[in-house]
Amino acid sequence: MITVIGSINLDLIATAGRLPNPGETISGESFVTAPGGKGANQALAARRAGAEVCLVGAVGRDAFATDALRLLDEGGVDLSRIGETDLPTGTALILVGGDGENMIVVVAGSNDGLQPGDVAAAEFDGGDCVLLQNEIPFEVVGEALETARKVGAISLYNPAPAKPEAAELLGLADYIVVNESEFELYAKELNLEGADREARMRDFVARSGNTMIVTLGKDGVLAATPEAFLRIPATKIDPVDTVGAGDTFCGYLAAGLEGSIPLDEALRRAAIAGALACLKAGAQPSIPTAAEVDAAS
Repeated sequence: MITVIGSINLDLIATAGRLPNPGETISGESFVTAPGGKGANQALAARRAGAEVCLVGAVGRDAFATDALRLLDEGGVDLSRIGETDLPTGTALILVGGDGENMIVVVAGSNDGLQPGDVAAAEFDGGDCVLLQNEIPFEVVGEALETARKVGAISLYNPAPAKPEAAELLGLADYIVVNESEFELYAKELNLEGADREARMRDFVARSGNTMIVTLGKDGVLAATPEAFLRIPATKIDPVDTVGAGDTFCGYLAAGLEGSIPLDEALRRAAIAGALACLKAGAQPSIPTAAEVDAAS
């Protein structure tokens, strides 16, 4: 079982020929809504990868809640640990430019209503993989990482959006997944030593004994483990929309780790899934199925 503890949002997505400059108003081309939130996205990705998944999170008592949970429910994610709060359901306002790049503003809403006690209620154990992100309170993330370590569960932490205060939690996770800019922020906060990215990744592993994974978009994936340094090439694509690609990667990676797939193979599969997610618009609607990943492998 994969237990995802994280955010649930409804994404409000506008597309335009290009992204606006600061203070500039431009004409948009389209607008859609889609279920999102890093926790929900990663839960659905792990489920589409073939794993049994339980999502721990919160929504508001509003009209957005049903839409935010729709694809998770249809996909067979266990939603029995989803609570309701008086705060509004989380939202993400997303602008997508003609080249597929995006700008995102996240309003946490009910995601801030999660409490450390919700971790205990999840009841994960040594046979589980626990997947976390930074769109919920830090005390909940810390409690989950500590609990996972106590019970012997695998912990996978995607500390995004990047926040300096998350640096102190990285040493508690078995696997950390960040993109290149996020890694540089955390490397600075942790005073990692080394002349280049690889050296700083190795320094983190030497200090913590854990695995650091850095995604590089079209340049693939790097992973530093206590035993090896891995380089995984990217699948070449013409992206439509990069929203949700990182979450798809994390969900597929969690499914691979929970299924005891060797790390290099799990990373390759996750990288292919993340690339395929760039070929469709939206976060959850773009997540590929296991069959689609198999066909592209």
